[in-house]
Amino acid sequence: MPKPPNDVVQTAAKRVLQRLIASITPDSTESSIARNAAQLLTEAGYPDTWYYDCPAFVLLGSRSLLSVSGRDYRPAEEPVGTHNLITVDLSPRSGSLWGDCARSFYMEEGVCRAVPIGVEFSRGHATERELHERMRRFVRPETTFNALYEFANDLIETAGFENLDFAANVGHSLCERRDQRLYIEAGNHRRLDEVACFTFEPHVRERGGRWGYKHENIYFFDSEGQAREL
Repeated sequence: MPKPPNDVVQTAAKRVLQRLIASITPDSTESSIARNAAQLLTEAGYPDTWYYDCPAFVLLGSRSLLSVSGRDYRPAEEPVGTHNLITVDLSPRSGSLWGDCARSFYMEEGVCRAVPIGVEFSRGHATERELHERMRRFVRPETTFNALYEFANDLIETAGFENLDFAANVGHSLCERRDQRLYIEAGNHRRLDEVACFTFEPHVRERGGRWGYKHENIYFFDSEGQAREL
């Protein structure tokens, strides 16, 4: 099965996130990071978003624990400072094609990094990547959204983490309208191969911890029924 056409939009989102890291300083705020991200998306040829009026959803510090809809999101003005966690979730659109990509960035001693070098953020960073790897090995085209929901939440709990999503879902399908999305949630017994691609975006914190981690990719099934990252 060829890659879904969303590939070009998702690739642009990933490149913007890579470029964004260098612009985040201790003086940055959610507002300034969101503006920079939106500008970078526009420069890349993607000025439009499918997620309400929120091309870049940025949360940092204690707000990284928030689970809030883009419809209600308002970026804050608190500076990042020299030690913090920043999550950035991009949702560019080109016509009916969506991108959807989120990353956690780590401000350590005044330097923003995609991969932490200190102890405090390392377990959360590693757990997000382990969740994605285990998900890819688990799912098959016939797997239901509900089965993936149960599998992911069991993994999160076993790892000593909590799912921060207000509905405990861990992703959704991509489509042409927001209200068409199928969620990876309890009770959704539709099969994953009923959609062209889906996101996986566990939003978690270490149990009782102060930081909310997020890592989001889009996945599709190849001709052998293996989940591949877009």
